[in-house]
Amino acid sequence: MNAWNVVIQDSANDAEIAELRDKLHEFNYAATGYTDGRSLSCFLRADGDLAAGIDGFTWGGYARIEYLWVAEPHRGQGLGSRLLDAAEAEARRRGCVTIVLHTHSFQAPDFYRARGYDAIGTTIDTPRGYSQTLFQKRL
Repeated sequence: MNAWNVVIQDSANDAEIAELRDKLHEFNYAATGYTDGRSLSCFLRADGDLAAGIDGFTWGGYARIEYLWVAEPHRGQGLGSRLLDAAEAEARRRGCVTIVLHTHSFQAPDFYRARGYDAIGTTIDTPRGYSQTLFQKRL
């Protein structure tokens, strides 16, 4: 029997992360038959600096938003809504029927509620003293 040596790393290199993701994707594809996973990203720049962006993926009829961020000087101008609208429209074009995302209590839960997302689960102390809510919206 192999004696596994577990080594915790503060940061893994890009190749290690890519290998891990590839192995998980191979498993998921084999288990579900869905091999249509694709990135879903958009970045808005002002004078070369990132002003806003959204990043996630579509796979097997659903979309997931991992990151949505708008720089402080550009908040309140509708950029977050425009990015989310674009992501939802692209997800629909890709045949997705639902979209999911999570946000922390100090981030934007009210923004997502106002955009028609339903809270379907909440964790506490993530990070300590705050909560994190999983949202879903039928497309």
